[in-house]
Amino acid sequence: MQQPQQKSVGKKEVTLTINGRKENLSILPWVSLLDLLRDHLDLTGTKKGCDHGQCGACTVLCDGKRILSCLTLAVMKNGSEITSIEGIAEVELHPIQQAFIDHDAFQCGYCTPGQICSAIGMLQEGKANSRAEVQELMSGNLCRCGANIGIIDAIMQVKDGGSYEQL
Repeated sequence: MQQPQQKSVGKKEVTLTINGRKENLSILPWVSLLDLLRDHLDLTGTKKGCDHGQCGACTVLCDGKRILSCLTLAVMKNGSEITSIEGIAEVELHPIQQAFIDHDAFQCGYCTPGQICSAIGMLQEGKANSRAEVQELMSGNLCRCGANIGIIDAIMQVKDGGSYEQL
């Protein structure tokens, strides 16, 4: 006996540009952007930490602004440009990535993709004028290993050193 063909009842058509590549997707309306990236597109660099918007491990850029992908329904971003950690640099390291290496701004590395995306978004916003402001604006991204000083030092190196280039 032949199995009935599974209908895609309830699925929505979504078009996103992800890391420079246009994706036409058919997804259920409750799929988060994080789950879309990880489970549907196999872009596993963006991490699922708390899945409640409290840790920042899932931070990606949406139209150049940082967002928490675990709290964002993918259908809400139809037509948007999404940049995950995989899209930050292709050949050479982004200045933020190099600064993280220079300042040993990671230990286990689990939070690093979200930290890097958040730092890039913050610098693009142009709001971080002092070390204290950088600390405040990065406070939504937790590092449980204690690499916070190195993370802030890395961001300050790029901010003060003029080696930052927008995506």
